[in-house]
Amino acid sequence: MFEKFKIRKQIRVIRQRIAFLEQKRARSQAALVDAILKKVDPNDEDVEYFNQFTGEIERLRSEMHELEAELSGDKENR
Repeated sequence: MFEKFKIRKQIRVIRQRIAFLEQKRARSQAALVDAILKKVDPNDEDVEYFNQFTGEIERLRSEMHELEAELSGDKENR
């Protein structure tokens, strides 16, 4: 029982972290879109931030899916 609570808490923390990172990524994404619309090369820092945030978000989503599968597996074993 405690294990399920722990997994749910981890999922909640990961979701909060993803939301935070998506907000930060949106800033660099806006800068990239602006550069595209102005037909200029985007700032290398903006590209790097976007890629960095995207990679971290994907990693966290994968971890969250694994935890959700583990939680679902616990439900099936009942």
